[in-house]
Amino acid sequence: MLLHPDRLFPAEPGTRAIARALYTSVAQLPIISPHGHTDPAWFAINQPFTNPTELLIKPDHYVFRMLYSQGIGLQQLGIRNPDADPEQVWQLFARHFYLFRGTPSSLWLNYVFEKVFDIDQPLNAQTAAHYYKVINDKLAQPAFLPRALFERFNIEVLTTTESPLDDLRHHQAINDSGWHGRVLTAYRPDDVLDPDQPDFTNNLARLAELTGEDTSSWHGYLNALRNRRAYFKSMGATSTDHGHATANTADLSRAECETLFAGALAGTLNTSEADLFRAQMLTEMAGMSVEDGLVMQLHPGCHRNHNGPLFERFGRDKGADIPVRTEYVKALHPLLNKYGNDPRLSLIVFTLDETNYSRELAPLAGHYPALKLGPAWWFHDSPEGMRRYREQVTETAGFYNTVGFNDDTRAFLSIPARHDLARRMDCAVLAQWVADHRLTEQDAFELAHDLSYTLAKNAYKL
Repeated sequence: MLLHPDRLFPAEPGTRAIARALYTSVAQLPIISPHGHTDPAWFAINQPFTNPTELLIKPDHYVFRMLYSQGIGLQQLGIRNPDADPEQVWQLFARHFYLFRGTPSSLWLNYVFEKVFDIDQPLNAQTAAHYYKVINDKLAQPAFLPRALFERFNIEVLTTTESPLDDLRHHQAINDSGWHGRVLTAYRPDDVLDPDQPDFTNNLARLAELTGEDTSSWHGYLNALRNRRAYFKSMGATSTDHGHATANTADLSRAECETLFAGALAGTLNTSEADLFRAQMLTEMAGMSVEDGLVMQLHPGCHRNHNGPLFERFGRDKGADIPVRTEYVKALHPLLNKYGNDPRLSLIVFTLDETNYSRELAPLAGHYPALKLGPAWWFHDSPEGMRRYREQVTETAGFYNTVGFNDDTRAFLSIPARHDLARRMDCAVLAQWVADHRLTEQDAFELAHDLSYTLAKNAYKL
């Protein structure tokens, strides 16, 4: 077996028994996946996945960053290399799979290998060909089509993420197909909110075409953003998502906003002015969420595309994004001062800076009705990251000012693996607290259910 049935549970027998019982009670709950980056075309077209390399290696920046750190070039992995043989890429990956020992990637991938493809021997150079053949053969079967896997994984709802400039044709095709699987979109407006985007002015021109609004004026620009939000909501969206570098917000006068917007259109904003524009736009987005009810997500704190030469050659999302120190108390104050007490706003904040958990984010979420904490995210979507999150957040914010788990993944087959890991870790923490007599068993069973299912469903209005 690749996976021990008691993996991630406490070693002490009595506490392990509690964790096992808690986990058994939630293991088969439906998956709520309210934030992610899978391709809606997979479910709209419902064609077989091409091969193991295209499915399990190429979409996964966790794989890239580890292999690249050991001197394996992205071209060797088939990135921007149409001549690469996918089976040879798989062999290369298999020879270096030992690099992932002790990482969450090994837990996710081994779950996929055993639970999805029924392979029970370790992946290495000797077993690579067997792996490739088994996976490749199964991908051609109807039971491994995207929609069939969606149903097999017991996914109740899956949310993808699209730009306001996306026509959502794949979501429309899913809606028109009669298939019962719920695949929703989320509104990710970074392309039209960030003046440092290389195509910002062209993006606003396209926004004008889509909405019929004059995006050369501040008033028309805001109306265009409202228009696209309404369209996304009509297509089933319940949330927005914002990937700003900082959590900075602002509450400027209309005249100041118009001046900044003119500079953004002209491309004349300096670094601080561009940051101020983005800060103002987060507050504007919060105001629009008050109006239309879309849940607002904020994912700050990442220096994206840190490796400039790699980005120039291979593009974004290749494992070169690095967490940075992030401040929240002063940064969020303008937005929370304006909307933090309004019950119509639901703002979910994430962090890559764990030093903020107990000092800033838990106290903020433990006070403002509008604010909740997203789960341990990205680099901290791991067993120890989840444990640290619960230990540092719960005493101040409690459990019910958090939103359960979301997988935030591009790797479709890892979704059940990630949710299983999160459920196991939550049950491990709860079991320890029961053993310490900090929780009753009844409370722990109710919490296990809420953390696995209810909190995410309620927080994202699903």
